[in-house]
Amino acid sequence: VHDAVAQRDFEPALPPIPDDVLDDEEDSVKIVSLVKTKEPLVSICFRQVKLKWSHTGATIKRDESTGAIVVARIMKGGAADKSGLIHEGDELKEVNGVSLQHRKPKEILPLLVSLTSIQSHSSLQYKEKLFVRALFDYDPSEDPTIPCKDAAVAFKRGDVLQIVSTEDDTWWQACHVGDSNSRAGLIPSQQLHERSFHLISPYLKKTSVHPDLISYFLFISFPAGLRRSFRLGRKASWATEAARFRRWSTGVHGSICPPTYIEVMRYHREPKDRHRLVVLVGPSGVGVNELKRSLPSSSPPDTTREKRRQESEGVDYHFVPVHMFEELILDHRFIEYGSHGGHYYGTSLDSVHRVMAEGKVCLLDVHPSKIKRVYTSEFKPYVVFVKPPCIEELRVTRRRAKFVCDEEDEDFEDMIDMAESMETQYGHLFDRVIVNGDIATAFRALRADLERIYEAEIQWVPADWTYTDSKEE
Repeated sequence: VHDAVAQRDFEPALPPIPDDVLDDEEDSVKIVSLVKTKEPLVSICFRQVKLKWSHTGATIKRDESTGAIVVARIMKGGAADKSGLIHEGDELKEVNGVSLQHRKPKEILPLLVSLTSIQSHSSLQYKEKLFVRALFDYDPSEDPTIPCKDAAVAFKRGDVLQIVSTEDDTWWQACHVGDSNSRAGLIPSQQLHERSFHLISPYLKKTSVHPDLISYFLFISFPAGLRRSFRLGRKASWATEAARFRRWSTGVHGSICPPTYIEVMRYHREPKDRHRLVVLVGPSGVGVNELKRSLPSSSPPDTTREKRRQESEGVDYHFVPVHMFEELILDHRFIEYGSHGGHYYGTSLDSVHRVMAEGKVCLLDVHPSKIKRVYTSEFKPYVVFVKPPCIEELRVTRRRAKFVCDEEDEDFEDMIDMAESMETQYGHLFDRVIVNGDIATAFRALRADLERIYEAEIQWVPADWTYTDSKEE
């Protein structure tokens, strides 16, 4: 192959470049010959003109000042990117000998759909390794700001994406991890997401518009309270981008609300490694305690009250004296604690350590605000949010189960409101959301999910956990 190229033994042959062109020091013209394969090369997207997308590697636009047709964007991993022959800003003069001058968009499209790139048999391997977990749903078909809807990547909250380009401040390029096509598309950048929110922040302060309605207007669902702004340089290095993501990820531990993406990395659990801590959270009355009791290896809480006849030390509770409990409070050894009936109750870090040291799976149920106490590389928590179903299903299932039959519709509405508040404020920490309509169905879903986590060789965890591990080593 190399010899054939060196001897210029390839087709189709291009005509020689005229001598007078070589002497011209003004504008240069690039003649590109494209060999037909199954992968189209160029897509055309014009404002207020809807044209069909065909899985391309580039988008083009009309320059508003000159009227010329230029390459607007090269998609990483697409046909144009693989060919290396076309670059952003290139002006398209003609296609197959047909001039594009003064042609309307709909006249240009038929000329472009036949363009295809030099075939590449090698699978796409992006050099950059920056992976993020999306913290919101994105549907490009509902986004009026996207430059080209068909060039975008749709994703759901919790999806893991590989970021392959952040050169554009507004639209990054990414692909779904595990997607065999490995073709990148456009996603809204962190800056675009936050900037959009800042534009409506003054309006939010003066009105009582429901967050869901705001999300509808912005066409993307925002975590509540997102306030920080930042700047991404067009030439920022990948090390700088990764550092930014680590700072954003670290921000979830404090009062600053989360970003739209959190950097994640692959976690390979070795046989000698402890099981991940399992944390169940949810509003009062949703059934977290019932689910926890159905699963083994829960960590019993500490209490200062007297042990009852049917209770066992280390099974139902860890019974400790008042002075010892208060010393643990002063030493910040509790994940959460409180008092009831004149007695202390709390979940201590020591009890969690004991269960995990025995090689067991430790289950906790805490308020979402306390997740930050264990959201570290030491525990690597897998957080499951248990949320209620719609109020109609609550009426049927709860009263049929008879464990909250004394609750009224107002109580159900409060439960749903609390769940929405928790998910808005702490949803970036949730690995799984389970709707507890029927308790048996919810338990089966939870058990299957935990078994999958225990058996999975590769899991995605916040990148700052793995960075902490590497520093400790």
